[in-house]
Parts: sequence; C-alpha cells; structure tokens
Amino acid sequence: MKASLNNVKISPKKLRVSAEIVRWQKVEEALKFLRFAPNKWAQILYKLLFSASKNAENNNSQEVASLYISTLIITKGIVYKRGQPVSRGRTHSILKRTSNVKLELQVK
Repeated sequence: MKASLNNVKISPKKLRVSAEIVRWQKVEEALKFLRFAPNKWAQILYKLLFSASKNAENNNSQEVASLYISTLIITKGIVYKRGQPVSRGRTHSILKRTSNVKLELQVK
C-alpha cells in the first residue's frame, strides 16, 4: 500500500525532521498525532497518510488497526528560483525548495 506526493511547497530539510516523529508508528497513532499538530508539515503528512490508509482499506481489504508506516522517504523536488532586487542593479537569489514524499504501509 503506497502513496506519494510530488513538489510539496515545503523544504525537505523541515519535512525530514518531522518525518522522524511518525516513522515506524501505527497508522492510527500517527493520524491522531498529526491531526492536532499545529504545523504545516503535519497537515501535509496527515493528508498523505489518511489517503494511504483509505487506499489500503478499499483496494486491499486491510484493517487500519493492523497497519504501520514501514517506509517514509523524503527527497528533494524542483527548486523555484526567484530574485530580490538590491542596489546597483543586482539581485539576491531566493530558492523556494519543494519536496517529494513517498509513503508505504505494511501489515503488522
């Protein structure tokens, strides 16, 4: 049971730190934690995990209570390059980083 998100507008560095919190947990516990966490990363991971659990329930006839997060991989996505004008006709570059997230669930 897999789910993925591509080019999420949050840097992979921030998302990796947060992924350590829910990695290897049961799906029910992770959903409870992510639902009430007040961060942007929590909402992103919640939607992905909820989608993966519903896919497992509908497509593979698995119970959510028996699932756990086996793989949660966060990689670098595309980088949007922007510029901030500064003096003497120059610009400072602004890099808006994105992330790719891959989630896999297993039966315990």
